[in-house]
Amino acid sequence: MLKSLIPALFLASMPALAADPLDLSGQAFVDLSHAYGENTLFWPTSPIKFEHKQLAYGETEAGYFYSAYSFCMPEHGGTHLDAPIHFSKGGDTADKVPLDKLIGPAVVIDISKQAAANRNYRLQAEDVDAFEKEHGRIPDGSAVLLRTGWDRYWPDAKSYLGDDTPGDASRLSFPSFGAAAVAMLISERHVRLIGIDTASIDYGPSREFPVHQLAGGANIPALENLTGLGALPATGTTLIALPMKIEDGSGGPVRVVALVPKAQ
Repeated sequence: MLKSLIPALFLASMPALAADPLDLSGQAFVDLSHAYGENTLFWPTSPIKFEHKQLAYGETEAGYFYSAYSFCMPEHGGTHLDAPIHFSKGGDTADKVPLDKLIGPAVVIDISKQAAANRNYRLQAEDVDAFEKEHGRIPDGSAVLLRTGWDRYWPDAKSYLGDDTPGDASRLSFPSFGAAAVAMLISERHVRLIGIDTASIDYGPSREFPVHQLAGGANIPALENLTGLGALPATGTTLIALPMKIEDGSGGPVRVVALVPKAQ
């Protein structure tokens, strides 16, 4: 009797050999990232832009095709992550940002109408109140993405940034978050991440970057130069934002994907 039970007991103690397959058939995938290339926009004072050089391309002596390239770029350009250390000395570096801040539920606040009327519009606390009256309270720990519609201007620097003078960031003009609204989202909604479809989480004319300071001080990462937020619902999105894991980095390029439930 005991001998016959041994195989069953052994199998019962073994870990599962394979997890149940992840079923994403009910989800649509939305790419929220601009591709990197010669037209990628960077902050006007950036000393370099995106550089992509061919190292190899063609058939090898062994008869198979092979290609390889090198690339070089600043951390902050294109669709990218701002790690908290970008504006906070003690904040997480890019390689230390926890995955649970980069993956999870997201809400989308749409201020595209206000931005169309005022290209320097900043999200107000009243806008957050209006969003919650329509869609319910923003759950604690959510990512908050701000849609301005500015991705329609990419990659035209003059339209997107408000000015295309090389090396000069003194005349920029574009919408973004407002400090009071972000302070509320941090202290009362405990957001884990913020993101936007413009060049900065502070609006164009900003000189002291209060939103960067608030987010960095609360150890909250940010995403800039997103695209495609108009394809997302106000609530119900799962966000996946996985940046290049640059050791001690203040940020870096990121591929951002949204999972959106398919209409039934």
